Amino acid sequence: MTTESVVSKAVRRGLIFSSITAVALGTAGFATAQENNGADNVERIAVTGSRIKRSDMESASPVTVIDADSLKSMGVTSIDSVLQDLTSAGGAMTNPGLNNGSQGNATIDLRGLGAQRTLVLVNGRRMIASGTGAASTVDLNTIPVSMVERIEILKDGASAVYGSDAVSGVVNIILKRDFEGFELNAQTGMSGESDAEETSIDLTLGGSFDRGNIVIGVQYTDRGEASQGDRSYSDCPIVEDDNNNLSCGGSSYTPGGTIWAEDGTYKGDDDNSWREFGDDDYYNYSTDSYLYTPMERINLTAVGTYELTDTTIGSIETTYTKRTSDQTMAPQPVWFDFEYADWMDTGADHPFEAGDELSYGRRLTDVGTRDFSQVVDTVRVVLALEGEFESGWTWDASLNYGRNDSTDSLDNLVNMGSIQEDIDTMKFNPLAQESWADLSEYVYTEQNSGGSEMKVFAASVAGELFEVPAGYVSMAAGVEYREEDAWFTPDSLTAQGLANDPATESTSGGFDVTELYAEFVVPLLQDKPFAESIEMTAAARYFDYSTFDSDYTWKLGATWRVNSELMFRGVSSTAFRAPSVDELYGGAATSFEYVEHDIAQDQAEVTVGGNEELTPEEARTITVGVVIEPEFLEGFSATVDYYSIEIDNAIAEIDSQYIVDLCMDNAGNAINTDNAVCQSSNISFDNSNRIAFDNGLQNIGSEETSGVDINFTYTFETSNIDWRVTLDTTYLSEYKVEVAGETVDYAGLITQNIGSYAEWKSNLGVSASGDKWDVNYQARYIGDLDSASCADDPSSCNSPTTGTIIYHDLSGAYAVTDSTTVRVGVNNLLDEEPPYYSGYNDSNTDPYTYDTLGRYFYASFNMKF
Repeated sequence: MTTESVVSKAVRRGLIFSSITAVALGTAGFATAQENNGADNVERIAVTGSRIKRSDMESASPVTVIDADSLKSMGVTSIDSVLQDLTSAGGAMTNPGLNNGSQGNATIDLRGLGAQRTLVLVNGRRMIASGTGAASTVDLNTIPVSMVERIEILKDGASAVYGSDAVSGVVNIILKRDFEGFELNAQTGMSGESDAEETSIDLTLGGSFDRGNIVIGVQYTDRGEASQGDRSYSDCPIVEDDNNNLSCGGSSYTPGGTIWAEDGTYKGDDDNSWREFGDDDYYNYSTDSYLYTPMERINLTAVGTYELTDTTIGSIETTYTKRTSDQTMAPQPVWFDFEYADWMDTGADHPFEAGDELSYGRRLTDVGTRDFSQVVDTVRVVLALEGEFESGWTWDASLNYGRNDSTDSLDNLVNMGSIQEDIDTMKFNPLAQESWADLSEYVYTEQNSGGSEMKVFAASVAGELFEVPAGYVSMAAGVEYREEDAWFTPDSLTAQGLANDPATESTSGGFDVTELYAEFVVPLLQDKPFAESIEMTAAARYFDYSTFDSDYTWKLGATWRVNSELMFRGVSSTAFRAPSVDELYGGAATSFEYVEHDIAQDQAEVTVGGNEELTPEEARTITVGVVIEPEFLEGFSATVDYYSIEIDNAIAEIDSQYIVDLCMDNAGNAINTDNAVCQSSNISFDNSNRIAFDNGLQNIGSEETSGVDINFTYTFETSNIDWRVTLDTTYLSEYKVEVAGETVDYAGLITQNIGSYAEWKSNLGVSASGDKWDVNYQARYIGDLDSASCADDPSSCNSPTTGTIIYHDLSGAYAVTDSTTVRVGVNNLLDEEPPYYSGYNDSNTDPYTYDTLGRYFYASFNMKF
């Protein structure tokens, strides 16, 4: 599936990389440079992680490349499905399997440090943050897979080269350029359960004229849904009793109503009577929830270049995406407090007396499921000029504009403010089932809007400074100015707190930053014994934000090529991440988060929001590795890279469970009230046994992760068949997160809210191709994991661990004619079921980590000429 960029030897042997367009990162590619020593002309390109073009692709930082042919062989219709399978990815990456809270987004999270710490570029330039609300991460749905030429993944910090957010790595999507001809792709697929149907059609047109080229791409994707109720492992929420026995559980918010009184909990029946709540009364909310969420998307792309003069090229990139996505959850749970009065007596049996303080909860099946919908429009336009001076130095200047607008709606909500007013005026009797039978006058649709806007001006120069005995010292330098704004306007009822949930505030704000950077490549030795070449790289970036003081970041790297078979490399750098608009200015809102407590409900009411006093996160990164290309085994290469990332001043919320454990005793009383965390949390416990507290963002954390990436690639030919075997493996040694003095090492753990961090992940790929056919096999390995919920006492859980999972994918293609190819494939060939673990996320498993659909079939048709 992926290949490490171990191709420098091939370059030195004179191969021309026709599949790699000369794209300068941070600029559009202009022209190939010549070696000044009179050797054969060799194309120079810039590889992700550097702005200096070179003929040797193997740099000090490890870069993984996924080309367009690999994407086709995997049958992907969106790039998130391949990026999220990288062994270097982890944590909580939103995907179609996330029904609760995904908002239809698709993200990438390198090293599991959070999507906000992975920088996403398109043709070397920033992509606009997109999604709903005041979006702060890139929605990968905005990048059409049909227009992708290749994807470069830098697994190293790169703030000195690219600025903020490049902490755990960089994903750089290179779009097709100088494409000529016509290409049509059509693909359809469905799961083995005949659901989650997906159809994708794309068309790419390209042509050249006297002084330029234009490429236009259109892609349409329609993805269907699957229900949790249609899989045996997810058709009811599993609960564990005190003896660790499993059974179907559910919510205590029931269709007939639930009342929490001082002397017990009661369930309402159709005849208006109220009885003690029993184990069989819990409501099964799974049957109404999606297992796999639907989406409809159209991507429009145009890339053009025009040679203005013999030394100057103008270019334009435009992308537009319209996404409509949906999620469905069980009917709204509502709750409120009231005092029982005699006028509420229906004549049926109940234990309540006048003056009793009661907490009421109900599942509004009378109204219908909560239907979430998002409509997101994202546009990006880049205008650029680039050229070459007589001296051979190159220059570029560009304007990068992006805007994201979204509306998200939620159907079948009830205006609880109006109902409570009618209770106070004796117009609505909460104990009478007939009062709830027709709620049409109270039902409304929540409508929120949001967006983000980005403007970037960038200019740079690059070239050779002077010659030293080992070669030429090269340099790139530039300036960037960036403005970012974001906003979120909640529904008017939601803003007033009349929608049962507490009030949600609006978000609005922005910042600007001016940055200066420089990068150098210094050859130290060339063609010496045990030193075919030794090269040092250095980079520095100064930044001045409107929201905090100025600062700088730096990078030092080196490569030591012993000979044509062995190279050592290493990089040490600092990185930073500036707080996003949403983190700075996000309005207070309510999040319902799972917690464990002896007598409380399993969801706490947590008030979250931004903090204008936040300062940047700071990081120190180190990578050290070796590249081996033995001459005795032609076509084989191996890379081994150690990485370490330490983040200080991390922006974080305190873990909800930590707050509950620290600030509340088993009886629901506040404790440790002199502790700063408990004082700021304002923790409370209401009559419905719900815990509530505040948990805003703070610079209170630190994170530390380290591990090893290993890649083996072997290409060979036998019996007129071309073979390629790749093995990518990542070993996670540690991932320690410290917040408010509490440290957790997540390596080897699977969590309830933030995904998993397997110690071992591997991808094995085997492909064989002949003149008219190819066959591709992939095995995706995820090592066993321990449940974070059971870490203190595994014996208290039914399933404290998950076993090893291996997914097998198989596809094959046949060229029917010179211009027509058909492909069929199946993912999760053996229909592996996602494992249950105690303290699961959703669907009794973790949709961040495991395939929830099961076996999936697809077929595609390609025509090009």
